[in-house]
Formats: sequence, C-alpha cells, structure tokens
Amino acid sequence: MRSSKNGPLLVAAAPVGNLANFRIGKRTLERVVTSSDDLAKRLLRFATSRGDIGLRLDGGRHPADGDVLYADDALVIALDVTPDDVLVCRPKSMAQALSIAHAFGNRHLPVQIDGETLLVRYDPLVEELLHATQVPYAREQRKLSAPFRHASAPHGHA
Repeated sequence: MRSSKNGPLLVAAAPVGNLANFRIGKRTLERVVTSSDDLAKRLLRFATSRGDIGLRLDGGRHPADGDVLYADDALVIALDVTPDDVLVCRPKSMAQALSIAHAFGNRHLPVQIDGETLLVRYDPLVEELLHATQVPYAREQRKLSAPFRHASAPHGHA
C-alpha cells in the first residue's frame, strides 16, 4: 500500500470477484461509481471509505459492473457502472439492419451489437433517422458491459 492525501492507496491488479457470484454475507457493501466510458481505461482511481483504491489492469481485461475491488471481514467495495442513455434498434430484417448500420457508419457513430439489436448513444438526430427509416427502436437507460468504441479501421474520403 502507498499513502495518498486521502489515506492509504491500495492498487489492485484485478478484481477479486464480481457481485454476480460473490458472497457478501454480513459485510457492508460500498459501491464506487464510474461511467461506461471509463471501462476502456487501464488505470482507474476511486475514493472510498477506506482511502483511495486504484485498479491497474493489464492485458485485454476491462472492468465490469459489479466487479469487487476490495474485500475484508467487514467491507466489500464494488464497481457500479452508471447507465447510458441509448437507442436500442431492433431492425425487422437483414436488409434493414444493413441499411441502418451503413447509415450509422457514414456518421462515424460507435455502435454495439447486443444479440439482434444495435445500441447507439441517444441523439435526437439519430432518433429522427430511425423514425424516418421506420427502424423499430426504444430509448432506454442501460448499464453497458463495455464502452462505445469507434472502429479502428483507417480510411479516407475521396
């Protein structure tokens, strides 16, 4: 442990579990809040009742909602990812899915695929596009398991 102005700094290399299958028992559960955009970061720092906790992840693993960052006999500290305001698109056909995905790509919008749905951040102009193209959609608050990322395919416009 290292010290910081807020007390000791505990640096974890990986979560010690996830609330989905972690036994809390009679311990107190403390949640530290972050956005889905922060899930792309390798280094995170949170102020807690026990001082600051740092999370340093190596490799391809990213933190997730419910990850347990610290646990002792009295306290469990877990990550709470705030919900994102998203449009959940449910195209009626493969042709409609390809058409709207092409339109999103032309606008350089980061998209997530969740089963047979497409997720995009809420934007009133995107909502107008979905309405105009008759793609079924709903506006929802969702906890995302990964941040929105732009495709890493370099290209140019002629």
